[in-house]
Order: sequence, then C-alpha cells, then structure tokens
Amino acid sequence: MGKKATKAADNMYYLARCEAAESNPELSSRENAAEVVGIDRTRLARIELDTISPYPEEVKAMAAAYNTPELCNSYCARECPIGKNSVKEVTIDDFDRLALKVLGSLKDIDDLRASLIAISEDGVIEASERPAFQEILDSLEKISINAKALQLWAIKNIRL
Repeated sequence: MGKKATKAADNMYYLARCEAAESNPELSSRENAAEVVGIDRTRLARIELDTISPYPEEVKAMAAAYNTPELCNSYCARECPIGKNSVKEVTIDDFDRLALKVLGSLKDIDDLRASLIAISEDGVIEASERPAFQEILDSLEKISINAKALQLWAIKNIRL
C-alpha cells in the first residue's frame, strides 16, 4: 500500500482498509476502496480522518468489503448512541487463544447454575444475595464477550 496517511493512523476504518489491502491491493487507494465500498471518495476520506462519523450502513459495507466483521462491533460499542451503553467491544485474537478464553469463562458454569438456582428459589433477590447475583451477571458478561469474539473470528476466517 503506498504511503500511510499519518492523520488517519489510529482510525479503525483506515486501519481495517490497510489490513485488507495486504490481501486485496484494490483497497490500497481510497479511490478504489470507496468504489468497492459504495461511498464517495471524499466521504471515505473524512471518515478515515475522523472528521465525520460513518452511517451504520457504511460501516456494514466497509466490514463486508474489508472482511472485518469486528468493525460493526466496534462501531456499536464506540459510536452508536444506543450501543455505547449496551454493547461491549470485543478483540479478536488467534483461534487458540479465543478457544481458551471461551473454555476458561465456561469452567465455572456448574457453580453459576447452582448459585442462580439458590438465588431464584424464592423468586426474590434478597439484599444478601445481590453480591452473588452480580457475580453471576459478571460471569455471563464474560462468557458473552468471549463467545462474540470467537463468533467474529469464525465469520472473518471461515466465512460463516
């Protein structure tokens, strides 16, 4: 890919395009990438330079063109007014590392199940049960994040 745009050096959309250009030289120029993605070249430049935020459909198009499904997750976690409060950003590691993270987060599932059964027995979460319930919620969040990272890895690498 020619010279790097220093003003866009830490922009996730620019970095995704640069990574994609390593396997698809057509994406090495903004002009060609804009055509592939289906947006105006100057708009893509402004997105990559952080002067404007992309629309969700533009992020979806870039994610598809660059084979970076994590762009959608990052957009939702960082930029979407609704998602910023409810979506956790995930990081895609190598498969073996992701598999170990998923397995690690599942190792205490039987204890979580037993704890949830004990808490829910009477249909009320007592004040004394709240810390244990919060631990259950935290563990479920960890499982969810690890599962999402593995799912994004599979979409990116196996094209599911």
